[in-house]
Amino acid sequence: MAMNIKRPNGTEDVLPKDAHKWHTIEKIARETAESFGFGEIRVPTFENTELFLRSVGETTDVVQKEMYTVKAKETEFTLRPEGTAGTIRAMLQNGLLNEALPQRVYYLTSCFRHERPQAGRLREFHQFGVEMAGSASPAADAEVISLAKIVLDRLGIKNIELYINSIGCPDCRKKYHEALRAYFENRKDELCDTCLTRLDKNPMRILDCKSPICGDIAKDAPLIIDFLCEDCSSHFEKLQSHLTNLGIEFKINPKIVRGLDYYTKTVFEFVTTEIGAQGTVCGGGRYDGLIEQLGGQHTPALGFGMGLERLLLVMEKQSCEYLTPKKCDLYIATMGDDALGKAMTLAASMREFGYYAEFDLMNRGIKAQMKYANKLGAAFTLVLGDNELSEGKAKLKEMKTGEETEILLDDKFTVNFDAVYFDKLMEGLEEQEVLGAFGKKEND
Repeated sequence: MAMNIKRPNGTEDVLPKDAHKWHTIEKIARETAESFGFGEIRVPTFENTELFLRSVGETTDVVQKEMYTVKAKETEFTLRPEGTAGTIRAMLQNGLLNEALPQRVYYLTSCFRHERPQAGRLREFHQFGVEMAGSASPAADAEVISLAKIVLDRLGIKNIELYINSIGCPDCRKKYHEALRAYFENRKDELCDTCLTRLDKNPMRILDCKSPICGDIAKDAPLIIDFLCEDCSSHFEKLQSHLTNLGIEFKINPKIVRGLDYYTKTVFEFVTTEIGAQGTVCGGGRYDGLIEQLGGQHTPALGFGMGLERLLLVMEKQSCEYLTPKKCDLYIATMGDDALGKAMTLAASMREFGYYAEFDLMNRGIKAQMKYANKLGAAFTLVLGDNELSEGKAKLKEMKTGEETEILLDDKFTVNFDAVYFDKLMEGLEEQEVLGAFGKKEND
């Protein structure tokens, strides 16, 4: 009996009919990041497990419950659960931090976490992320937040709110941890087993617990914003001033702590209420101690991660527009082997000019070929048989109107097709629109 093998739970297939939606996000993300001076970086899918233990934090849900770790002989590797740690490792190992600062990089990558699959939360998911290393200025925080905001705006997403907080530096967190321990100590018998282990090591992690019981206990816990030192408080106030100057609306949410241990000072989230519980479409902040923790010199840094699947859910919900998927420009219907040979050469010349051309590969009859051309959404069709080959010319049919134009089957075939295509664009359009559309065709 044949096996019915399906994709692993918590993963998704992206089919050709949906690829243009992903391309829309990726194109806007790349172009926006590059307009801010960020360059693309690509790092391995897996890293030495120690990297994530040292950076993400041993008391986080990610490390304790969600990492995919494998052993190969005597070496232990982990599929990346997030993008920052591997990116900072690559920046250190390849000497980027020895160059002019700040260093700016972005990535479009897949991440892996063993979580209970649900809408907007997969075991393999994809992120657009940026990292900036070298600047301690709150203006850098505002710059990174602005980049994220512009991406969301360019995607056409509405009803997204920005929440910001400061979780301070190691100095202010010492006093805060003491206050948290004192608070949770009174109700530790109600905490989940994981949070009991966090109580001594890192009580802030209890605030990020997904257990409803722990969440209810934590709702009246002390707030980090009340324990900020003078430097952290000043940094947070200046960030708010910069965001106001940029016209970026925000709300202070003193309960945001983010789920990873490396964050310091600024943390932020862009949140929607339109896709259920998994409403955070972008999260990030500052991690001034991470580079030193991974063996580099003390270097302030910050960044964010933006979930592509969650963006797509919001865009679908709000009926946002996507890039137009590529459609067939010319379908060549053939009758006989000689016509098939000619169709192959004509299609090859069309493709050299950037056009999408197809011809029959299934030995269909003419009627079936034209039906297939309709299904493709072909803009033009050309029928080739013995008569067309002997005369060296054929009729180019515009499928939308049924209008036919005679075209020579010679070395200037593609140039002549260009002329017909351009003439059709001219009909009913202003010249500026035509040039824009024709230029877009050439650049696709």
